[in-house]
Amino acid sequence: MSLLEVKGLHAHYGKSHILHGIDMEIPESTIVSLLGRNGSGRSTLLKAIMGLVPPTAGTVTLDGRLLAGQRPYGICRQGIGYVPEERLVFPNLTVEENLAMGVQKGARGVHRWSLGEMYDYFPRLKERRTIRAGYLSGGEQQMLTICRSLLGNPRVLLIDEPTEGLAPKIVEVVMEVILDIGRCGVAVLLVEQKLTIALKVAQQVMVMGHGELVFQGTPGELDAAPEVRRNWLEVA
Repeated sequence: MSLLEVKGLHAHYGKSHILHGIDMEIPESTIVSLLGRNGSGRSTLLKAIMGLVPPTAGTVTLDGRLLAGQRPYGICRQGIGYVPEERLVFPNLTVEENLAMGVQKGARGVHRWSLGEMYDYFPRLKERRTIRAGYLSGGEQQMLTICRSLLGNPRVLLIDEPTEGLAPKIVEVVMEVILDIGRCGVAVLLVEQKLTIALKVAQQVMVMGHGELVFQGTPGELDAAPEVRRNWLEVA
């Protein structure tokens, strides 16, 4: 059985119908890249799973437990982590205080992340652990947000555009961290605009268009489907 299941999910912003009956399954320890043009509904899907955008129909289950309709903090406690595109650090708290805000016990059998592991991933955070997060660079804030989410010991991690605006060296580090997260048994749903990065880290690929999933398969299957890339990914 898949760890995270989404069935018939619809979501609206006011009268605007954004998600149109999304069906998807994510197995344990699997990295799934969610691709699509801007405005296709990818970020809204992550927010609907997280409860930040209340679904208007459909279900979201984690290991058979219904999540749709719960508050975001309840969904987080059930085992879903979320790294928003906006990063949303606590600017007046230090790096270490921000990390402490994310700590949760986690479910039995789930990899328990430690502060030491976070500093091993991103030594720059250790160097700046007493600095207020509002003074960090954009790349440092992205590192901090990823680590804060991991310290909640999630079973599934939703990551929205983690490499946006980052220097190439930091992008490489973030990619390696995402791969290691998957190796530690955490399922990842990754929204990533850069196709080369998305295909490099993922075992599965899903493509969204107009609020629907228009393709699901492996990176190799997407590579063999030029019409999907032309119709739903490439910019004319």
